[in-house]
This record gives sequence, C-alpha cells and structure tokens, in this order.
Amino acid sequence: MPRRTALSRSVPPGLSNHKMATSGSRNWWGKADPFGVVAASLAHQLSDQQKMSESPLSQFRGVYLPPALHPLNKTLVKGGKWKDVDSAQEKRRSFLHDFCKKYNSRKKLRTHLVHLVSRIYVEDRHKVLYCEVPKAGCSNWKRVLMVLNGLAASAHNISHDDVHYGKHLRKLDSYDLKGIYTRLNTYTKTIFVRDPMERLVSAFRDKFEHPNSYYHPVFGKAIIKKYRHNANEEAMKTGSGVKFKEFIQYLLDSHRPVGMDIHWEQVSKLCYPCLINYDFIGKFETLEEDANYFLQLVGAPAKLKFPKFKDRHSSDERTSAEVVRQYLKELSKEERQLTYDFYYLDYLMFNYTSPIV
Repeated sequence: MPRRTALSRSVPPGLSNHKMATSGSRNWWGKADPFGVVAASLAHQLSDQQKMSESPLSQFRGVYLPPALHPLNKTLVKGGKWKDVDSAQEKRRSFLHDFCKKYNSRKKLRTHLVHLVSRIYVEDRHKVLYCEVPKAGCSNWKRVLMVLNGLAASAHNISHDDVHYGKHLRKLDSYDLKGIYTRLNTYTKTIFVRDPMERLVSAFRDKFEHPNSYYHPVFGKAIIKKYRHNANEEAMKTGSGVKFKEFIQYLLDSHRPVGMDIHWEQVSKLCYPCLINYDFIGKFETLEEDANYFLQLVGAPAKLKFPKFKDRHSSDERTSAEVVRQYLKELSKEERQLTYDFYYLDYLMFNYTSPIV
C-alpha cells in the first residue's frame, strides 16, 4: 500500500515543520477560540466565484481572535483509561488554536453570526453544541443527541428518516442573539471531522451510486447535462449514473450548474473552526473512542455509548484510504491537485496529510 505523502504545498509561514508533522491516525489538531467579534459584521458573504479567486487562507484573515485557550472541564471523567485520548485532544486543540492565531489580520469577516451557527445542533440538558459535518459520523451523533435530550431510550431504535427529517433537534440559529451568545459562552462545543478526500468520496458514493430521489434529479441531471458529452436520454431524464470525474468537474467549476451541498462543503465553511471556540475536536478515524470520551466529559448516562453501526448501505465497504485511491485514479493529475486545493484549509486546520496527487 503506497504511503501517504506530506502536504504537497510548502509549510505556511509561521507553522514549523515540527507542528505540521503527522502521527498516523492521531494527527495533532487544535482549537480555535472565539466568535465574539463576528456578530458585529453584517456585510454580505462573498460570492462563490469571488471566494474561489481568493487565496485559500484569506477568508480567515481579519477577525480578532482572543488568544486564550480555555481548558476542558474534566471533572466528570471517571477512570484512567482516557489518558491517551485526552492527550490527543489537547494536541488537536492547541494545533488549531495556533493555526488560527497565525492566519488572521485586521479586516472584518463578511458573515453574520446567525449564519456561522446554522449547522450547530443544541442539546440543552447536558449543555452540548454539536456542529454537523456530514459523512463524519453525523447520523449517529444526532441519535446520541436525541437520547441525551430524552427523545429516545436508545440510539439503536432511531431510524435514518427520524434522524434527518424528524426535526426533533433544535439548531442554534433558531434562538435569538442572547440565546446564541449564552450557549456559545457556556455550553461544551464539539466538532467531528474526517480526512477531506475520504469524506468527499464517501459523499459521492452515498448520493450518486445508490438510488436517491433528491440528489439524482437535482444534482445528477445538472451535472450530466453540463459535463457529459452525448449523454443519452435516460441519463438526462433521471440524473442517475454520474461518474466521479463528472462530479469533480462540477465541484471545481466556478460557474456550477447547481449550488454547493453540505455533504461536500468544506468544514471551514460549515463550522467556522477559526471563529467558534470548539472545546472538543473529534476525528472520524478515532470516532468511537473520541465520542465516548466526550460523552464522559459532558456527564452522559454511563450506559450510553456511541453507536458502532453504519447508518445506511451497511453492506458497502467503508470509504477507506484504499477506496479513495481507486476513485482518484479516474482523475487527471491536475484534477487531483485542484481537488486537494479545494480542501486545502481543511487539510491544514486539522493537520491531515494529502493524498498522493
């Protein structure tokens, strides 16, 4: 199996090679601090085209970030078995905090506070805020939040449709500004992320390689129409059978025929990790141990464990590094590099290594 290379770009100024070094599946990440200044900025967001023309780090320059890195409250953690998980967590928090501190200058962010928190779910009983990153364990995390909130007795009895369409959980943007500020200041905020290429390929397989009554007609038809020469009538009618190369052409197009989607949007634009002070940064690669440690931190019932089952398409092979390599073979070298560039911030912020491009 080919080994993964270090980041193909040079290490950015201000981050040492030591800090950019990775350690297998437990890479060092860190923590961003605040949100406070952002609420004052009410200007419109940059258009997608403008954003793509900017340097990858420019969207984070200009927000005043308080330097403090608040310690995790570990008073509810029982037993000594979490030492390694806790050590990895502290390294992730520190890494992201240092990264965000280095890449901010003095201009204001053009995003309203309500937009920043639009992907964050609220669980009031245990004072938890969870930012949803699709294809990084989010379905099972929503099940856990429903159990914590007293909406279900067990995570195993909650269907996929109940999780995603039942509207049982409340999002942070549904509160008034005082409610948003209070929760951001006092609740434990968590985000779970995943290797960007694995997340991208997982999303493609889920939405385009299985029957889907939304993604095929809405995204599939538009993608096939623009990027497939001599498409047959059936493909144009149903939107089924999108090829990975066509999907990447859509992703990289500054004039996409249909907009972005949360399943392949960058984490930097879903959860704003340099603007919201996440207390806990979990990783899909160590999902079970990270999640169960987090449940200890927030005082969850002892019997509640993070579910191990796959939410959908359980017979499919999980999207691993090897599976990703097979999909990347369908792309040209330039397309592979541009796809990596598209997720460049996510790679840097969470200290992931790039795929071989």
